[in-house]
Amino acid sequence: ENLEAFFLIMGMAAVSVSGLWSWELVKEALRAPVQIGGLPIGIFQVVLVFGLLMYYFNRPFCDAVLFVSDKLGPRLFIFLFIVILGMISSIVSVIVTAVLLAEVVAILPFSRSDKIKMTVVTCFAVGLGAALTPLGEPLSTILVHKLSGPPYNAGFLFPLRTFGIYVIPGVVAIAMFGAIYLGGKLSIKTHAHAPEHYETLRGTVMRAVEVYIFIAALILLGEGLKPLIIWYLEEIPSWGLYWINIISAVLDNATLTAVEIGPTLTKSQIISATMALLVAGGMLIPGNIPNIVSAGRLKISMNEWAKIGLPMGLVIITIYFIVMVFTHF
Repeated sequence: ENLEAFFLIMGMAAVSVSGLWSWELVKEALRAPVQIGGLPIGIFQVVLVFGLLMYYFNRPFCDAVLFVSDKLGPRLFIFLFIVILGMISSIVSVIVTAVLLAEVVAILPFSRSDKIKMTVVTCFAVGLGAALTPLGEPLSTILVHKLSGPPYNAGFLFPLRTFGIYVIPGVVAIAMFGAIYLGGKLSIKTHAHAPEHYETLRGTVMRAVEVYIFIAALILLGEGLKPLIIWYLEEIPSWGLYWINIISAVLDNATLTAVEIGPTLTKSQIISATMALLVAGGMLIPGNIPNIVSAGRLKISMNEWAKIGLPMGLVIITIYFIVMVFTHF
């Protein structure tokens, strides 16, 4: 509850202790949620606009999903559903995508057990795919902001160019796994119908406001903890950062990005740390925003999530580690 206010207080405290307050920092914190690379578009506007579209067009959207699911069949529908949500999350934001995911899973005529499995598997793909642009999720917004100066001069396409070779195949592989894991057991029927949209207009607008505060707070937190990066984190080898960041399973990965990522890290360290944050974030509910949104909507407990998320996450993070050994470590 009230995580945005908590991180705002923590960010202000960190900057105060470090003695790094400046008018320029305040302006950066205010601009970051609504501006990327000087362009007047940011994650705040994306969450607000697509959230309003979802609010007003929820019923026709859900009806269309049910129609398509019946025509495609379970296996193909699940594969395409996971791939599409995983990729569009980088454009419409991970938060809006999580709402779409929860709405769709809620109306599909699956057993509760299968709904939980589909939600967890899809959240891994969404958490990965959203990182491809600064519009996708707070992690990427913070990463691009913190690396916007020399030597990386990160811009809008920096996440795609840096992580795309790992993320895109990962999203497709997770979708294939989901189709095989779930598709053969399910039978989708058209007797289901779209329920009333559970969210209010005020809730839709407030979600965008909360994202704004969250991003601004993490800018302050990251700046306040910059001495920690310079003194300690840059000395840790890439493989060490990779495994340390498995703690993202219980701590939001955007927060860890604000603490860890900085221009003094090597590109290998940045890739290793970020990929671990993205994967480990799917293991437990607190690790990533789509997990929190989906679990709240579908009433999924931590224990129910962990039974699927922990083993799946450990397999994925081990596979990526093997890939990193041959490419970056």
